[in-house]
Amino acid sequence: MQAKEIMTKTPSVVTPDTSAQDAARMMQSEDVGVLPVVDAPGSRRLVGLITDRDIAIRVVAEGRTSAKVSDAMTSDPKTCKPDDDVKDVMALMGREQVRRIPIVDDTGAIVGIIAQADIVIDGDDKRAEKTIEKISQPGGSHSH
Repeated sequence: MQAKEIMTKTPSVVTPDTSAQDAARMMQSEDVGVLPVVDAPGSRRLVGLITDRDIAIRVVAEGRTSAKVSDAMTSDPKTCKPDDDVKDVMALMGREQVRRIPIVDDTGAIVGIIAQADIVIDGDDKRAEKTIEKISQPGGSHSH
């Protein structure tokens, strides 16, 4: 199975200049926990990811009410391609201890995103279980 078969296609995006509050509102209205960050409005070139946890830890907990996405995002996240095998996406999640992987085309443009839940629903249960165990191990320094 390939990444493009289970990814959420063309996810909503924000830019580094988007306010953290606007990003949080977008997450709330779309019921998502992560937004890809692109370099400019109208662009799809991925430069980072921001999660609800990033906003909670790096903005709210520090009382930074006027923070922008750039203040809380993770830059240069690990990515996969649409034709990559889902097993490889799962392996990357496990290695990096992350729950979401952006899917980019050959130009670095965001075309989709795969969340841990997408794999659990559609993937091989035993393999998914191992991936979740790896992702959930304490000591991971990543927040998404």
